[in-house]
Amino acid sequence: DKIKFSEAFQVFKTLLIYLEKENIKTCQLKLLPEIYTSLPNNEISYLLFKVNAALLRKDLTSVIDYTNQLSIDSSNRKRGIKKGIKNGLEVKEESDLSSFWNEILIPNLKFTHDTKPVHSAEEIMKLKEKFPNNIKQFNVYYNDTLVGGTTIFESNNVAHAQYISANTDKQKLGTLDFLFNYLINEKFKNKSFFDFGISNENQGQQINEGLLAWKESFGARSIVHEFYEIETKNHHLLNDLYL
Repeated sequence: DKIKFSEAFQVFKTLLIYLEKENIKTCQLKLLPEIYTSLPNNEISYLLFKVNAALLRKDLTSVIDYTNQLSIDSSNRKRGIKKGIKNGLEVKEESDLSSFWNEILIPNLKFTHDTKPVHSAEEIMKLKEKFPNNIKQFNVYYNDTLVGGTTIFESNNVAHAQYISANTDKQKLGTLDFLFNYLINEKFKNKSFFDFGISNENQGQQINEGLLAWKESFGARSIVHEFYEIETKNHHLLNDLYL
């Protein structure tokens, strides 16, 4: 809250000058979405305009705004939540993330997309140790068997679902519908925003339509993550900034 435009300007300009001296011709920057900040902070966005930064990519993320929360009107979501209740599903917050990683997330990503999580089980556990109050794991159990879950990255304003996955019985059991209804309407109802994460593939060029529709059916709506590329030599365009 003590950083004003002049400080942000000096940091930005100094960075570009340093990178140019190190013979780094371009740098890429992803802007922090405004929902994650506690104060207005578009200083960098303005400075990107001044140095002719090129927009490289946009990702679409689905967000619930608790100040204007939409009710769930999807019959599929309501049916899934009822299935979860009928099947006696149980949501537990866990300190150990390895079960979700090894039993659900890794096998599911391998089978569905032939990919791996961005974080290995060891990496996410190290992050959890460093940020125990910000990284939280919520697992869903059916008759004491792990059937799905999500890893939440929690900040002051936002609960962000970093990883979401469930086994092949998710439709029959209502696993994810039950889980996210609990997280949105009970666990994190006092946050400002609930962020489901992006639904893009292929560097933002395409959208997973079914995934996006599922998120929107909870009342989420879209904001974007913006990625820019800057030519470091363009720091000279900042020289005439102030009158």
